[in-house]
Amino acid sequence: MRCRYLNNTGLMWESAAEFGALLVFAEHRYYGESKPYSGSKLQNNMQYLTAEQAMADYAELLAELKSDLQAEQSPVIGFGGSYGGMLASWMRMKYPHVLDGAIAGSAPIWAFPGEDPPVDSGAFAKIVTRDATPAGGSAKACAGNLRNAWKQLKEWGSNDEGRGHIKEAMQLCPAANLSNDDDVDTLAQWAQNAFDYLAMGDYPYPSNYMLNGQGVLPAYPMRAACQPLSQQGMTGSALLEGLHQAVGTFYNFSGHLPCYNYSEGPNPEGEEDSNFWDYQACTEMVMPFSRNGEDDMFWKQPWDLKAFGKQCKEQWGVTPRPYWAQINWGGRKIGTASNIVFSNGLLDPWHGFGVLQNVSDSVVAIVIPEGAHHLDLMFSNAMDPPSVTAARNLERQYMHMWIEEATDSYRTQAKR
Repeated sequence: MRCRYLNNTGLMWESAAEFGALLVFAEHRYYGESKPYSGSKLQNNMQYLTAEQAMADYAELLAELKSDLQAEQSPVIGFGGSYGGMLASWMRMKYPHVLDGAIAGSAPIWAFPGEDPPVDSGAFAKIVTRDATPAGGSAKACAGNLRNAWKQLKEWGSNDEGRGHIKEAMQLCPAANLSNDDDVDTLAQWAQNAFDYLAMGDYPYPSNYMLNGQGVLPAYPMRAACQPLSQQGMTGSALLEGLHQAVGTFYNFSGHLPCYNYSEGPNPEGEEDSNFWDYQACTEMVMPFSRNGEDDMFWKQPWDLKAFGKQCKEQWGVTPRPYWAQINWGGRKIGTASNIVFSNGLLDPWHGFGVLQNVSDSVVAIVIPEGAHHLDLMFSNAMDPPSVTAARNLERQYMHMWIEEATDSYRTQAKR
């Protein structure tokens, strides 16, 4: 189990003694060390990487653990954040006899085609943009300057002289080739990714979570990234130098990089996770994403399922199933489910695809106005906003209720 996750599950660690609980961390197949093959053989056998098979792994593990520990009547609560939150909620729906309740933090279960009403494919980018404005605590000029920075990249990227200016202002490494429009587009995408991660990791204290435990982002990193872009009306080299410093909050977290290579992420471990997630996105986790440069601070990037499918075929040899998640898990029609808490922070761009209102008395939503990506699942911190402390307390109340219900049910069955 990767320390990144183990060390960022404070709600579980801090609650275990109160409930007399055994903590079990099961690594998802293919991620970390849980790989069925090694080397190129793994890449040629990706078909076993699915959410359904991962949940079946967990269900079987729990059955074996209960038997080995003679704890067949012990209630089980599932926890997960992000994709893990999706798995926790779906596992409660699919295996209610195995999982007695689920805490699903920042779980974007309504991010798929086929939803009614339809998913807003631009929601993620809109929220990232909000984080870069005073509404998210950032400098007033930041979002506007970023919108102009992409235009500056495109303008200068159209000719050799301009690309030279870009390399100088962005402090690109000599080996970072920048010879055509495609290279400039790749550079822009690389820079854009930094702001997506900074928004997700917009925690109120320094955190290593978004860097896979291999570095530390500052408190409220989006605000930190916006500081070099805080002057109104920045243009030309000054604007791109500001962009260079801003993305350095993420890519140059150590402050030791002499230059940038836009083909590299912040660390290799993150690249492997991203690679495997790309496979899942190309099969069953097809989430439409778009940007338009008007409602967000980026540039026009429409969702194109046909182009996405072509890319998946070329990279992985698979054809996406865009409606599978909605068909398999019910989309917004989850009123028959029970014992699930969906928590979402309003600084987290994934909340645009999450459950923000109660579905029923037992499928409830907790909204954390100052929260980033599943902040409530992290360890308590002196810098935590009151809203996340209240969220954790409410989650524990539901856990007590679910455990009591399950215990009563086991007792009733034992008397028969």
